[in-house]
Amino acid sequence: MLKARLIYLILIIITVITGLVSRTLSPAVIPLFVGDILWGLAVFLLMRFLFIQKALTFTIIVSLIYAYATELSQLYQAPWINNLRTTFFGKVLLGETFYIGDLASYTIGIGLGVLVELSLRRLITSMYPEKD
Repeated sequence: MLKARLIYLILIIITVITGLVSRTLSPAVIPLFVGDILWGLAVFLLMRFLFIQKALTFTIIVSLIYAYATELSQLYQAPWINNLRTTFFGKVLLGETFYIGDLASYTIGIGLGVLVELSLRRLITSMYPEKD
């Protein structure tokens, strides 16, 4: 179990670093939606890390709910949260402005996470204990 969590942690770190780098480059080089797809992937990997023993369907649903709720929360505009959104972590965790297209990007990122999960399943499931 610990080895499987380590794999997810490494994937999360790689995804976050790649996403942050994608935002530092010009949109002409890497379109902004690539960062949103990577954010969706990072959400999926984080949920898989947290809920490693839950079914894949559970992880997908929780990831979509979290990602959509984060985007929809951007419709709420109050000085305190807008000030928080101007910070680095506020931007990364909460986003800045609502954009409906981000929901599609998050869904693609979560779908990409499912593909990663399925392609690594043989490796990861071999690390799970047969019984608790």
